Amino acid sequence: MSKTKTRSPWAWIPSLYFAEGIPYVVVMTVAVIMYKKLGISNTDIALYTSWLYLPWMIKPLWSPVVDILKSKRWWIVSMQLLIGAGLAGVAFTVPTTFFFQSTLAFFWLMAFSSATHDIAADGFYMYALDTHKQAYFVGIRSTFYRLAMITGQGLLIILAGYFETTKLFGASEVNIPMAWSLTFFILAASFLVICFYHKFALPNPPDDEEREVKSISHVFDGFGETISTFFMKKDIWKILGLILVYRLGESQLVKMASPFLLDPKEVGGLGLTTSDVGLVYGTIGIIFLTIGGILGGYLASKNGLKYWLWPMVIAINLPNLVYVYLSYALPESFYLICASVAVEQFGYGFGFTAYMLYQIYVSEGKHKTAHFAFCTGLMAAGMMFPGMISGWIQETIGYQHFFVWVMICTIPSFIMVKLIHVDPKFGIKTEKNEK
Repeated sequence: MSKTKTRSPWAWIPSLYFAEGIPYVVVMTVAVIMYKKLGISNTDIALYTSWLYLPWMIKPLWSPVVDILKSKRWWIVSMQLLIGAGLAGVAFTVPTTFFFQSTLAFFWLMAFSSATHDIAADGFYMYALDTHKQAYFVGIRSTFYRLAMITGQGLLIILAGYFETTKLFGASEVNIPMAWSLTFFILAASFLVICFYHKFALPNPPDDEEREVKSISHVFDGFGETISTFFMKKDIWKILGLILVYRLGESQLVKMASPFLLDPKEVGGLGLTTSDVGLVYGTIGIIFLTIGGILGGYLASKNGLKYWLWPMVIAINLPNLVYVYLSYALPESFYLICASVAVEQFGYGFGFTAYMLYQIYVSEGKHKTAHFAFCTGLMAAGMMFPGMISGWIQETIGYQHFFVWVMICTIPSFIMVKLIHVDPKFGIKTEKNEK
């Protein structure tokens, strides 16, 4: 037991939060690019992949089960095993004639497993570390979560793009379904290695143990009070309004960004290759997203949320104009496209800081952990529902008008920021324990 108590957090925190980021980016971004390359329409891509936000939206509903049944360690290892199985399932079914339905089913398995894994991992983090180490390692876990996004959205897409242009296994021509199947086989094998590693590397904190459950009602004891106190908060309608519309424009842009980069110029896209998108959107974009988030957190800690609220809401919305420009100009310069995506993603990262801080701010009180979970569920809803119709809107009005529509959709966020109240002292010299 002494070994587990003294095991260095460096042995498991980086790998745990890397493992947390991989299934999320696969479900939310890699799936979009894969379906686009396999010939699925933008309408269907946006509709069906947006539904995959649902597990993150409703995860507060089953968080009491994860908290009470079994240990957090058990949930982590079990969910990683299911995620690995889901990745393997996608790999096996991509080359089939019924790939769309079957791969969606496995993406659903990954989404629910990943959302449950998030609950368990964040709880385990608090059980396994004292408050000092929690504060120290929050930046480390954020860094490896971002590295997972670069790996999934960048390196994995570049690898798939390479396989798309290679005659695999001596074939006479390239085979795009087989290229994606091979990509997911490699990812599944890598993820199962991580799962096996965590089976032995995760410590066994004394507080992380299975609790006695007397009844189902015992599991959800106090859940009703937690919900009612959240919806009885002062100015709750303003709070709900801001959380739901802060990313109204971005929620639609993010679903159509990759299809726009991939589509040929004849239909209004930029005509990039899969590997190009992996580099532009999944690597350069994520790096600048991370830089924007780090800068946003640093500045907010200096002057507080209220001071930076307006600059941040402008930052998350105004750079979307680069897509209006790109859709009208259709530039040939790869460097110009990279710079445009970098600007938009930097603004997104910088502006997202205010969004997360506001959710922390309105969650303060007796049930702040559960209330923050409600906020993140509403945040997922704000991405899911607009994202579902974004593909249909784009195919109806074209890329140029679609990106103008995205800019129009940014207006409600400015209105809600004008209406809300924030304590000027909130955020100043405050340690933020968010990914």
